[in-house]
Amino acid sequence: MAAARALRCIPLPPRRTADFSVSVDYGAMIEGAPGVGYVMQPGYMLPPLMFTPEEIEALALGLRWVADRGDVGLAGGARDAVAKIGAVLPAPLRRELEASAVLVGARTKPAPATAVAQDRLRAAIRAEHKLRIVYRNPQGAQSERVTWPFALVYFEESRVLSAWCELRGDFRNFRCDRIAEAEMLDARYPQRRQALLKTWHQRIRDSGRTILPEFGSMSP
Repeated sequence: MAAARALRCIPLPPRRTADFSVSVDYGAMIEGAPGVGYVMQPGYMLPPLMFTPEEIEALALGLRWVADRGDVGLAGGARDAVAKIGAVLPAPLRRELEASAVLVGARTKPAPATAVAQDRLRAAIRAEHKLRIVYRNPQGAQSERVTWPFALVYFEESRVLSAWCELRGDFRNFRCDRIAEAEMLDARYPQRRQALLKTWHQRIRDSGRTILPEFGSMSP
C-alpha cells in the first residue's frame, strides 16, 4: 500500500527533460523511458533550501507581518510556514531566520472589526464559487449582492474584497468590515479567477482609480 502511494508513473514532456536530469543529478532514483513514463522511488528528499541574507529578511518580515496583521487562519499559517521553512534550512540560515532583525512595528490604530471571518471569503475565492453577501454602505443602508470574488486586498488598516457584482454588472470592491453576512453558494462563477483578476488589474491601470471604495469612483 505504501509503495502504491509512493510510486507514480508520469509521462515526461520534452520540455521537462532538463528538470528530469537535474533531479537525477541530485540523487533521485528514477526509472522509465521516454514515451512510456517514469517512476520515482520513495525516499527522495529535496536538497536543503538556500537563501541570501536579503531573502531571509524578506521572508522573516513578510511572515511576521502576516502573523501580526492577518486573521486567525493566515496568522497561524504564517507561523507554521516559519517552522516548516526553518526545519529544512541549514543551521546557519535557520539561525538567521529566527534571529532576523527586521521587525513589524505597532499598529497606529486597530483594524476595524469584521462580522464575517475572512477565511470564509478566501475559501470562496479559492473554490471560484459565487458568494452571496449583505453589504452596508457608509450610510448604513444594506443591500444583498451575489458576487464572484477573486481577490482579498490587504491594506494596513482595512481589508477589501474585490469581486464581480451581478447586481451592478461590473467590478466592485467591498470593505470587509461592512460585510454583514456572507454565504458561499454551490454555483461556480462562469469565468476563471485568474481571468477576472487580469481584467480587473487592467481596468485599474487604465483608469488610475483607487480600489478603496470610499476614495474612488469604483464604489459599490
